[in-house]
Amino acid sequence: MLVVATAGHVDHGKSTLVRALTGMEPDRWAEERRRGMTIDLGFAWTTLPSGATVAFVDVPGHERFVPNMLAGVGPVPAAMVVVAADEGWMPQSAEHLAALDALGVAYGLLVVTRADLADPGPVLERAGAHLAATSLRDVEAVAVSAVTGAGLPQVQAALDRLAARLPTAPTDGPVRLWVDRSFTMRGSGTVVTGTLGAGELRVGTELVVAGSGEPVRVRGLHRLGQPCEQVGPVARVAVNLRGMPRDRIARGDALLTPDGFAGTDLIDVRLAGDPAADLPATLTLHIGSAAVPVRVRPLGVDTLRLRLARPLPLLIGDRALLRDPGRHHVAGGLTVLDVAPPPLRRRGAAAARAAVLASMDGRPDLAGELRRRGLMRAADLRRAGVPVTGSPVCGDWLVDPEHWRQLGRRLADAVAEHARRHPLEPGAPVEVLRQRLELPDRALVEALVREPLRLVAGRVGTADTDAVPEPVARALALLHEELTTRPFRAPEADRLAAVGLGTREIGAAVRAGVLLRLTGNVLLPSDAPQQAVRVLATLPQPFTLSAARQALDTTRRVAVPLLELLDRQGATRRLPDDTRMVVDS
Repeated sequence: MLVVATAGHVDHGKSTLVRALTGMEPDRWAEERRRGMTIDLGFAWTTLPSGATVAFVDVPGHERFVPNMLAGVGPVPAAMVVVAADEGWMPQSAEHLAALDALGVAYGLLVVTRADLADPGPVLERAGAHLAATSLRDVEAVAVSAVTGAGLPQVQAALDRLAARLPTAPTDGPVRLWVDRSFTMRGSGTVVTGTLGAGELRVGTELVVAGSGEPVRVRGLHRLGQPCEQVGPVARVAVNLRGMPRDRIARGDALLTPDGFAGTDLIDVRLAGDPAADLPATLTLHIGSAAVPVRVRPLGVDTLRLRLARPLPLLIGDRALLRDPGRHHVAGGLTVLDVAPPPLRRRGAAAARAAVLASMDGRPDLAGELRRRGLMRAADLRRAGVPVTGSPVCGDWLVDPEHWRQLGRRLADAVAEHARRHPLEPGAPVEVLRQRLELPDRALVEALVREPLRLVAGRVGTADTDAVPEPVARALALLHEELTTRPFRAPEADRLAAVGLGTREIGAAVRAGVLLRLTGNVLLPSDAPQQAVRVLATLPQPFTLSAARQALDTTRRVAVPLLELLDRQGATRRLPDDTRMVVDS
């Protein structure tokens, strides 16, 4: 379907032309028909000679209704600029063309109407000169009289050629349907209409309302007044919503694919129009069918930061316009560069940001986004309109390769520094490292671990982490003789404290493999189990706990957990009468 919005000065015959082409009345309100002037958006459609369908969004031409005009033009891919032969180029002709140029509309027609009242030649020439300086520079021009019918076949043929030139809209993308009408129908409930520019709608599909995130389900679809099960782009569509009160959705809202867009109230943009420094502090942003007040902060010569009065579902590369409603002036068209810009807190941050924006062209670029941000979730990139390729480093995280290498080096430095500051700890906790590297997810720290680093029990260390720290080595030297001559006489707590072996020091010694810790905080040389087996093997088999205790020259406090360890290791076997025997290896 070809969807075309009209544009032009009030009373230049836009609605009359649509009526002549379609046989339908685009003016919906009785007040419009009584006054002979379009006030709000009108809709009509027809079949072209080729069999293609064209749907018109007829917009008002009076300067008081420019916001209504922009709501109709915003989501539409093509425009029909209408100028009357007997009146020529007029102020609203210029403002409507400025709006179309600001939105980047490049497909359309120039139609000079009322050719029965004046020679259309001079107006065709002058209007063509105006269009030549805009995005509509290459459109066809046709003269017509809707009253006599002269030129209507030429307009239809030009529309056919226009339909053939339009690029194919993507059907596999997320839906963003800007609402231009909302009403109720008896027996159906709430119905909204809009121009579907991408994606597909199906009966039963679940959508969400932009801003509120409220889920809704498609109860029914109408295309060109006929019910249907599915609608693809580009098309005028009416959507019957289940469970949505009429007062909770209106023009300027949007229906979205769930999780397909992230609403934003802060964007960085490039402006083509007035110099950024000359803009007033407050303007109105028009995109889709939405009109939202914004606060303007110039950053560079042609770059701005906009604070929106309410969040909108915007994408990198979106085209919109800024308008000063008080002066009836289009300040310019803009391209969205960033939908999640960084804060500007430090002195000089705005100038630095302007330098970054100067390198951006508004085309979604995965490598560029990752280079600027370092890392992002794939889902957040998709919601910003950035196509995602490649594999995440972990979970849903995509990372710039150079940033990832720098993080790896910083991780190694952080682990080494933690070891110097805390020599008795078995490596740096992952959460401490996450905070040190300013990473948003612990999983990123874990994914960064490479040789010689290793991750054990939520801590990152090196092979040297298990070496005996110097303070522990000094304390063990004081115990060396007694641990050697009487290896099964575990030092008591006061003796351990006297030589400087506290809880952390003991943990370090155990991790280094120089001490063995048994149940009850019994500490023995690390080779005590092997020595014990050799001693116990000399006893008559089986042997009792008492015999083992005496042979090992130790206490019950040590003998019980030591024999239980040997049982678990399979070095000894406990018999039903509580005696034990050494298992032949």
